[in-house]
Amino acid sequence: MIPAEIIRKVKSIEIRTRRIVNDVLSGEYHSVFKGRGMEFSEVREYIPGDEIRTIDWNVTARVGRPFVKIYKEERELTLVLMVDASGSGEFGTKTRMKGETAAELCSLLAFSAIKNNDKVGLIIFTSKIEKFIPPKKGRNHVLRVIREMLYFKPEERGTDIGNALAYLNQVVKKRAVVCLVSDFYDRGDFRFALKAASEKHDVIAVTVTDAREQAMPAAGLIELLDAETGADILIDSSHGFFRQVFTERALKRAAEREALFRAAGVENIDIRADGDYVEPLVRFFKRRGKRR
Repeated sequence: MIPAEIIRKVKSIEIRTRRIVNDVLSGEYHSVFKGRGMEFSEVREYIPGDEIRTIDWNVTARVGRPFVKIYKEERELTLVLMVDASGSGEFGTKTRMKGETAAELCSLLAFSAIKNNDKVGLIIFTSKIEKFIPPKKGRNHVLRVIREMLYFKPEERGTDIGNALAYLNQVVKKRAVVCLVSDFYDRGDFRFALKAASEKHDVIAVTVTDAREQAMPAAGLIELLDAETGADILIDSSHGFFRQVFTERALKRAAEREALFRAAGVENIDIRADGDYVEPLVRFFKRRGKRR
C-alpha cells in the first residue's frame, strides 16, 4: 500500500510537470529527439515525378503497373533515465536537495516522452545497480518511475558510473536516448565506459550541483561530511585563502568534467539545485535543434 503523502507528492509533480510540458516544452522534445529512421508504410501506384528508386518491383511485376513504396519516420524512441542515488545527492542549501532536483527534472523528461508515445525506462545506481525498470509506455508506468525516483531507498552510498554505463549497454539493446543524471562525484575512471555508451546511445549528461559546492561562505568553523564515505573534517571558512582554494578546485573539477564529456562526444546540461531547471533544459533543446 502506497502511503497517502507519496501519492500526493507524485500527483503534485505530475500536475506541475504536465503544465510545463504543454506550455514550455511543446514540440521541443519531438523536434530534437528523432526516431530510429524510416519504416515502410504502404505501396501506391506510381505518379509521374516519384523517385524511381522507390519503385516496388515485385508489386509492379505482379500487377503489371508501376507501384512505389511509401515510407514514414519511425518515431518511437526509448528514453532511459539513469539516476545517481548516491549519498552526495542528499545535499542542498536552498529549496531542494540535488536528488530531489534530479527527480523533478527526470519527471519532466518522462512526461515529455509519453506525450510523444515513447517508452521510458529507469536505472537507479550508486556503487551498484539499485533498481532497473525496463522501458514501457503509458502514464501509469511513468508514475511508477517517478515514485521510484522520489522514494527509493538505496542500499549503498558510493558512486560507480562506469558500472552503471556497462549495465546500460547490457540491458538496453537498441539505440536509446539516455539521460545520465548525476553530480559526477566519482573517484573511479569512467571515461571508456562513457565513450562506449555514447557510441551505442544518444547520451546526455545532466550535471546537478549546488551553489555551495562552488563557493564557500565565510561562516567560521564548519564541519564538512563526505556523504558517501562518512569522512568528516573541521575547517575555518573565515580564511579567504581557504575559500579561494575551495573555489579554484571546484572550477578545476568542472573544467575536467567538461573535457571528459567532449572527449566522449556527450552533450551536457548544467542544472543547479538552488535554481530553475526548466530554463537550462529549454536552452539545451533550442541549441541542439539549431544543429539538426
